[in-house]
Amino acid sequence: MRHGIVLTTTDPLATADLAAAAEAAGWDGVFTYDAIAIGDMPGFDPWIVLAAAAMRTERVVLGAMVFAPSRRRPWKLARELATLDRLSGGRAVFPVGLGALDDAGFGAVGEATDARGRAQRLDETLAIVAGLASGEPFGYAGEHYRIDPAITLRPTPIQRPRVPVWVVGAWPHERSMRRAARWDGIVVQAEADAATGTPRDLEAIAAWLRDERARAGIGGPFDIVLGGSTPADPAAAHERLAPAETAGATWWIEQDWEDTSIERLRARIYAGPPRGPGA
Repeated sequence: MRHGIVLTTTDPLATADLAAAAEAAGWDGVFTYDAIAIGDMPGFDPWIVLAAAAMRTERVVLGAMVFAPSRRRPWKLARELATLDRLSGGRAVFPVGLGALDDAGFGAVGEATDARGRAQRLDETLAIVAGLASGEPFGYAGEHYRIDPAITLRPTPIQRPRVPVWVVGAWPHERSMRRAARWDGIVVQAEADAATGTPRDLEAIAAWLRDERARAGIGGPFDIVLGGSTPADPAAAHERLAPAETAGATWWIEQDWEDTSIERLRARIYAGPPRGPGA
């Protein structure tokens, strides 16, 4: 299992320093968040935050938990994603979901708020981002977006055939799960075990995903991504997460949305990822 951490700090100037500290402490991924206006929570542009992190790191995977593509123009999003992948030397990942409706960056500004409309836009956006990553002329005609005539975006992302896409999948809803199964990973949403904070049905989720991908003829690696908060003691944290790793989880993303102070975040970073003894 690999381990990432969400930089929930309310100080964007500290982000690059914290990203460098996370890399030095052995974390495998550094993530930000994508919000316009959620209550009085500070929000910052995720692409600028990730660019700052890319310039101070060499190894960690970079992304946001999670991007909300339905309120962005897909062709601009494709350019931003390719730029981050180039800037980081091929370390970008693209976790996506429908977006949180308590963010005023949806209803208050006239963006789609119904789940069906956001899901349609998400599907079309992913198709466009993947198509434009080819570096070849690409056109598209969908219900919400259109590229006519075909356009070409170069340079392409470093990663081929594109930056990996992780999609939020809500178990056991088949439509949501099938969307995730078509791409490169799933950010699992499911009923959690009270003791561990990880999904109760993770073995069943992993088996369902294997069967679905096999049925659809989709090969290649596939990530199962979980997230939450663990104890600062790495051994205790690892003990909590060990069953999830055994069940098939490939990433744990540490995230504390309650205490976003730099002191708390720095302490969690320095404590290190929740690996077992000697790992």
